[in-house]
Amino acid sequence: MFEGLTEKLEKAFQGLKDKGKLGPDDVKRGLREVRLALLEADVNYKVVKSFLSRVEVRALSSEVLESLTPFQQLVKIVYEELVETLGKKAEGLNLNGKPAVVMLVGLQGSGKTTTCAKLAYYLRKKGHNPMLASVDVYRPAALDQLQTLAEKINVPYFPASPSDKPVDIALSAVKTAKEKGRDVLILDTAGRLHIDEALMNELVELKSRLNPQEVLLVADAMMGQEAVNMAQTFHERVGLTGVILTKIEGDARGGAALSIREVTGVPIKFLGVGEKVEALEVFHPERLASRILGMGDVLTLIEKAQEVFDQKRARELEKKIKRLQFDLEDLREQLQQIKKLGSFKDVLSFLPGIGSKINQLPFNEKEIVKIEAIINSMTKEERRNPKIINASRKRRIARGSGTTVQDVNRLLRQYEEMLEMMKHFRSQSRMQQLMRRLFGV
Repeated sequence: MFEGLTEKLEKAFQGLKDKGKLGPDDVKRGLREVRLALLEADVNYKVVKSFLSRVEVRALSSEVLESLTPFQQLVKIVYEELVETLGKKAEGLNLNGKPAVVMLVGLQGSGKTTTCAKLAYYLRKKGHNPMLASVDVYRPAALDQLQTLAEKINVPYFPASPSDKPVDIALSAVKTAKEKGRDVLILDTAGRLHIDEALMNELVELKSRLNPQEVLLVADAMMGQEAVNMAQTFHERVGLTGVILTKIEGDARGGAALSIREVTGVPIKFLGVGEKVEALEVFHPERLASRILGMGDVLTLIEKAQEVFDQKRARELEKKIKRLQFDLEDLREQLQQIKKLGSFKDVLSFLPGIGSKINQLPFNEKEIVKIEAIINSMTKEERRNPKIINASRKRRIARGSGTTVQDVNRLLRQYEEMLEMMKHFRSQSRMQQLMRRLFGV
């Protein structure tokens, strides 16, 4: 995500990094590079101008020029102004209605229907009782698509017919949600291939009749400035309360995310970061700014880990590590747990200092698949006591996993090295601190 922008910003700062003192010319030269990086990332030119004018005023003050650490101060200013541009802080949903009505709008192809299901899944995890409904009576199978998604995530769906009027469906859905005690109704509205008068008039009528607590635009981040222009048009005609940017994982530039808030005044509330139903993240401006500058996003990684990892099992694992009883069965379980966080490349991208270097890392996702296959080919006794694995067992394991004896030897050697590292950690408080931070144990 945004690796292109991150790489360009890192290059823009590279020339300033080793300077013990920065003069006005150094700062201006660095900011010219930042300006080019932002424009190439398809950030709105007015947003770039406003952002850089704020940065330059602060960067040319004594705050930077007379600092003992001028480069760090400059990066701090850029970070703070990025957060300002992105919206300062995360903004939650207004769910005060009975039920609260959340209306999703947007063009066809933006992932609106799937996002309805993602949002329902997210709210259910937060303790809400959502219901899904669709008023898209124009697109073939749109109603069936949302019903299928609702069944998949075990959330009630309000049935409708293509012959019904959108407003009638919506009003009936609100009534049913209230009767069934559902506290949130998520409404999927019709999209078009482009903005037209009929679409806008229907949305205006729906909003007028339903008085929804939230009107969220679902926009494809990969559209760049087109997404920003679309958001502005929807906001002017319908009145938005927020934006959900989808396909963010494929957006290497970041222009839409960096422009929408400042151009429209409408906050980004969620990011769609994949196709799976759980791939929806709350938008945190400070965390995204940190990732854009290559400083990682450890807080989001911790939150993801806390959702995926079982705390009781984590406490048991900590005890095993302290006693040096961590075996290959435990290693296999941990690999399976980590995979739930996403690809290993995605997980590494959250770590500080990785940034645009993610594609340069000597890391092969296929190696993890190979390790799992080797461990799966072992007997339970071999996984729990790898010392018994002799030459004949290695040949059998290699045949069963479709690998070589050398691959098996490599894994066993890496496992021994891991145990040595655990001995080092055991004598320090680092492991305990890490486990407590990640899993709350």
